Amino acid sequence: MSVISGRTLMGPAKPLSLSTDVVIVGSGASGAVVAAELAEAGQKVVILEEGPHLLPADLGKMRPSETMRRGWREAGMSFTVPIGDSPAINLMVGRCVGGSSVMTGGVCFRTPDHILHEWVEELGLRSLSPEAMAPHFDEVERRCHIELVPEHMRSRSTVLYGQGAERLGYSLAPNRRNTKDCDGCSRCNFGCPHQAKWSVDLTYLPRAQAAGAEVFADARVEEILLHGDQAIGVAGRLLDAEGQPGRRLVVHARRVILACGGMHTPRLLQDAGIADRLAAVGEGMTLHPSMRVMARFDEPVYGWRGALQSAHSEAFVDERITLMSVFVPTGVLAATLPGIGHSHKRRAEMAPYLAVFGGLIHDDPGGRVLSRRSPLGLLMGQTEPVVTYRMSQRDRRGVSRMLRILAETFFAAGAREVFLPILGGPPGFPEGGLSADDLRRVDLDRIPSQRFECASQHPLGSCRMGLSSDDAVVDEQGQVFGLRELFVVDSSILPTSLGVNPQVTVMAMATRLSQQLRERPLPPLT
Repeated sequence: MSVISGRTLMGPAKPLSLSTDVVIVGSGASGAVVAAELAEAGQKVVILEEGPHLLPADLGKMRPSETMRRGWREAGMSFTVPIGDSPAINLMVGRCVGGSSVMTGGVCFRTPDHILHEWVEELGLRSLSPEAMAPHFDEVERRCHIELVPEHMRSRSTVLYGQGAERLGYSLAPNRRNTKDCDGCSRCNFGCPHQAKWSVDLTYLPRAQAAGAEVFADARVEEILLHGDQAIGVAGRLLDAEGQPGRRLVVHARRVILACGGMHTPRLLQDAGIADRLAAVGEGMTLHPSMRVMARFDEPVYGWRGALQSAHSEAFVDERITLMSVFVPTGVLAATLPGIGHSHKRRAEMAPYLAVFGGLIHDDPGGRVLSRRSPLGLLMGQTEPVVTYRMSQRDRRGVSRMLRILAETFFAAGAREVFLPILGGPPGFPEGGLSADDLRRVDLDRIPSQRFECASQHPLGSCRMGLSSDDAVVDEQGQVFGLRELFVVDSSILPTSLGVNPQVTVMAMATRLSQQLRERPLPPLT
């Protein structure tokens, strides 16, 4: 795939000016889908991606820390600002050609039917019924080679957890992932070096390019250009080799499509002043707060041997909890273990004996995206949008319940001790490791939430779809209320949390919207 890098266009001081039918901001799961569909319909498409183009061969040479620096936004160090009794949540978002699809574990769930029914019956979004969405899910699954993970690809870590689950009366089900010929190297979250994960840089973007679309990397969009109530393009800067803004970029377009995710789509709308008339911009974000528990066994586990995320359990979905297998490279795993100096070294040497399992909360909308130009953003000196998050009381109870389920399941599997994601260790246990008796003495509900180590790769709903501009940002066609030719197609438009990994939902929604956009006449270029 040939990508034009902004670094190669830095020469003249004169702005780089382009004209096109459609400009798409963001090259990830949603932007790539829409680009392919519209380009194949004969429309001239330009795709702008702020991050670099990372080739599989390059990813294979990088340490995880280098991949984070080059391929993740803020080197994977973005955090929410906690409000009230809430954890600070690490927001891990891709920033490269292909977006977060390059950096995910590849887990591919359809939107649960009960969520789609909720959108139809409670929110009135009748075009999002299970029957209406089914063809779009089918299309995505076909294009991305979504398959069940075979049992032989489960790591020993996942197998042990599954044995504990069976002893406690629940079971694991195989994950569906967008993979082909996966060899189980467990590097999915750092970019697959073997092209075994069919992320959109290997599927939809080449389709778009084959139909004439142009992809620009290292191109930061900073503003939406408006003429009255019509979007007429975008402007920003090309980035040099150090990621610093240089030559100005202006793209005039007949249609503008935002696909830059739950954090940066609201930021662009806020910077354009659109949030002044649409109160829902940046409001109601959900994150699927995610945590994991580690367990030490007597025998070696070598948990990195196998698919990174091979199985899950929906046994506790009625409690808004989805359990998910996970493992990370040993260097990352060891760095998260408790202790300092010799104490940490001793713990890190246990890595071959550690198993890991995690889970996520189907959370209430507690997040809020604030512009970097907001008072809080200016106070913090932010170059990125500020995300605040207030965890609801029922979600906080869900965290305690989820961690106890994970730990008790590992003990049922024969673990000697478990490590909960609590900074500084649970009260009274500074070394972090807990026996089964220790676990029973720990009151998880009384531990301040700020001490939990928590992450999210699923910022959703900050520009949600709805029927009215009173409580939503886009209509059922993805068009921003009150503006012509400005559309949003990414995860920010999802009306609620999903309770499952959102990649397929985002891509199916983008497929649905792109098919509508293909049939919508383009206006004259202003």
